[in-house]
Amino acid sequence: MIGRRDFITLLGGAAAWPLAARAQQRNSVRRIGVLLPYKENESDPKAWFSAFVTAFAQLGWIDGRNLRMDVRWATLDPDRVRAYAEELVALEPDVILVESTPATAALQRQTRTIPTVFVIVSDPVGSGFVAGLRRPGGNITGFSNQAPSMAGKWVDLLSEIAPDRRRVAAMFNPEAAPYVRSYYLPPFDAAARLLRMEPIVVPVHDNAEIEASIISLGRESGLVLMPDAFLTARQALIISLAAQNNVPAVSQQSEMTRDGLLISYGPELADLYRRAAAYVDRILKGDKPADLPVQLPTRFELAVNLKTAKTLGLTIPPSLLATADEVIE
Repeated sequence: MIGRRDFITLLGGAAAWPLAARAQQRNSVRRIGVLLPYKENESDPKAWFSAFVTAFAQLGWIDGRNLRMDVRWATLDPDRVRAYAEELVALEPDVILVESTPATAALQRQTRTIPTVFVIVSDPVGSGFVAGLRRPGGNITGFSNQAPSMAGKWVDLLSEIAPDRRRVAAMFNPEAAPYVRSYYLPPFDAAARLLRMEPIVVPVHDNAEIEASIISLGRESGLVLMPDAFLTARQALIISLAAQNNVPAVSQQSEMTRDGLLISYGPELADLYRRAAAYVDRILKGDKPADLPVQLPTRFELAVNLKTAKTLGLTIPPSLLATADEVIE
C-alpha cells in the first residue's frame, strides 16, 4: 500500500515527466549555420543548396523539427562575407556548412573550434584550412572541387574536337591560383605531349595580358582555362576574344559554356553538396572533422556549345555529343 508521502512523491514525479520530455526535445534540436557566397535568387547555387537540404532530410534532419538551420547568402561582397561569418559563429551552431575559399577563410579567422564542412574549395591544404587531405587535423574538413586528372581530360577534349591544333595553352593568374603549377600543370603537360601537342603556359595578370595572349595563340592553338577565380570574373572578355580569334577553349565551368565557351568538363557541384550532408550528419553524431578526410569530386559533367563550334568551323564528334550532359544549341 502506497503511503501519503510516497503518493505525493510519485505524483510530483509524474508531473515532472512532461517537463523533462519537453526539455529533452528542446535539447535534441541541433543547430547548423550555412554561409553561401551568392545572391539568394541565383538559380544554380539554389539548386546546389537544395541538393544538400534534400540529402540531409533523407538522413533524418528536418529544419523546424530536430534542426535549426541559419542560412546566410553573402553574395561576393568580402565585407558581407566577414560580417556573416562573425554572426554565424556568435550563434554557436553545432556545425557550419560553407562554400568557397574566401568564405572558409573568413570562418577560420572567427573560430578554430566549431566544426566546419566546406564545399568547392580549390586548395584546402595550400589555403591552410587542413594539415592534409587524409587527416585534416583541425576543426575543418570538406569537399574540394578540384582533381588533377581533369587537366588531362581538358587537353583530350580539345584534341578530339580540334585535331589540327598543334599547341595547347594553359591560362591562369599565378597570384589568384598558385596551386595550378603543382596541381594541374604536370598532368596538362603529360597529356599534351602524349597527343603530340606543344604545351604552353600562359600566366596573366590583367585584361591586357589576357587579350594579348589569346590574340597570339591564333588558329594553331587550343586554350585551357585553369580553375581560377580571376579568370571566372573575366569570362565575358575571354569568351569574346576566343571567338574573335578562332581559339577553341575549354574550362571546368558549365556556366561559361552556356555563355558561349566551346566546351566544359568539371565536377558536378550539386553532388559535392549532397555528399557534404553525410559529413554534417556524422559530425552531429559525434565524429570529428579532424578525422574525416577531405574528399575530391567523383562525378563530372560535360557541356558542349554547338553554336560556338559552328562559329569556329568545328564539328563535334557524335561520340562526344552522345556522352555530353548538356548540349547548347
